[in-house]
Amino acid sequence: MSERPDSAGPDPDDTFDEFAELVEEETRRDPDLAVIEAGSRTLRTQGGPPQADVPARPADPEVDKALREVEAELATRWGETKLEPSVDRIAALMDVLGEPQRSYPSIHITGTNGKTSTARMIEALLGAFDLRTGRYTSPHVQSVTERISLDGAPVSAERFIETYQDVKPYVEMVDAAQEYRLSFFEVLTGMAYAAFADAPVDVAVVEVGMGGTWDATNVIDAGVAVVTPIDLDHTDRLGTTPAEIATEKAGIVKQDATVIMAQQPVDAAQVLLKKAVEVGATVVREGLEFGVLDRQVAVGGQLMTLRGLGGEYTEVYLPLHGAHQAHNAAVALAAVEAFFGVGSRHARPLDIDTVRKAFASVASPGRMEVVRRSPTVVLDAAHNPAGARAAADTIGEAFQFSNLIGVVGASADKNVRELLEAFEPVFAEVVVTQNSSHRAMDADALAAIAVEVFGEERVQVEPRLPDALEAAITLAEEEGEFAGGGVLVTGSVITVGEARLLLGKG
Repeated sequence: MSERPDSAGPDPDDTFDEFAELVEEETRRDPDLAVIEAGSRTLRTQGGPPQADVPARPADPEVDKALREVEAELATRWGETKLEPSVDRIAALMDVLGEPQRSYPSIHITGTNGKTSTARMIEALLGAFDLRTGRYTSPHVQSVTERISLDGAPVSAERFIETYQDVKPYVEMVDAAQEYRLSFFEVLTGMAYAAFADAPVDVAVVEVGMGGTWDATNVIDAGVAVVTPIDLDHTDRLGTTPAEIATEKAGIVKQDATVIMAQQPVDAAQVLLKKAVEVGATVVREGLEFGVLDRQVAVGGQLMTLRGLGGEYTEVYLPLHGAHQAHNAAVALAAVEAFFGVGSRHARPLDIDTVRKAFASVASPGRMEVVRRSPTVVLDAAHNPAGARAAADTIGEAFQFSNLIGVVGASADKNVRELLEAFEPVFAEVVVTQNSSHRAMDADALAAIAVEVFGEERVQVEPRLPDALEAAITLAEEEGEFAGGGVLVTGSVITVGEARLLLGKG
């Protein structure tokens, strides 16, 4: 493993002086938080501001037109929620493309929640150690090009179009030979693997779409398999218990791999451990071999002490909110350590300054993302009960809202009642709405459930998302400019993406 030299970092004496000045300045305002806030500001300055890489539509009309044509062609295929569990089609596509997914090592990520944020953290760490990365995640927040990233940024619209045109003849060849055409997600997966080989990348960070065993991404043999926390979601396809869901997700664990296992329900952990034994994989577990030793709320995020496979990493600033993101960070760190052989080939920790700079640069659009002030509007893509519980805990920890208004637009196939129940203690009122997706739950149907959870006087119905945002902002402002009003938009990645556009982001 080659570690990047520290010559690019700031002079330690200058950093210490800056830190001391900030502590003195902040102490006059709030002594209890002075050291935490000053430390986070210093570390954030060293790492640079995080960039929320959500691309806008192409400025060139011709490029925009070409991208829309590609999007329209992809939209004619099976959507991501219509599945025929099999890797036969994607395997056939890989075969005619020359097995591009075997030209680079990979880190494969499954689980119920936290996959995309964890993938972004892994990507940032690998990039900080001078490796060229490819990242494939789903779903996208605003632009389909977000799903395929090179060197930490989404591919350009031009490159996305070019990649599609390159693989299109092979896609049509496979379509003609199979009982069913390749799906939307399968074509995108093929595009990602081809783009990574063409770049070429040093390592691919790949998030499963759903499950694991028969997911289209599962034509890679990743040396590191990551399993984020498993909970109940997609129960009609994956199973109705954590153990059944874990059985599907364990399919990404390959022969002799290293499994990075986040904290899991006992029955899910047993399934994963059994699978590891069957294929001779090594398991490292959060809370035993690695984990979060300490975390403190800081300005714009949190300061963490993490225990990795190679030792402790102190004063790590993460510009994301919530305990769940600290746990994602521990998982990401362990995954990168395992990739570099820490804990197996050697016991040396990764360079602490490089780790700090990497985490300080992480952004995760649509995950507790502040997009407006006065009143503060926060976006979070929680779409299942576990995600909603994490969001509710985080909003209380990271923000001091005295009057929080929820805007909720959910998909019809989700456990909406439990999602709303998780938010009931933190929402003063809720505005229910619906996004533009064909999967969206009807606003009136969602309102009927919300009334049962919140009571009629706390529920407002606005079927159009622009109207829902306006209504929520008005409600948040009712207590006055300085009264601590806020808005949380949640319930679906699609709802968050559309709200993000409406509020001027991207």
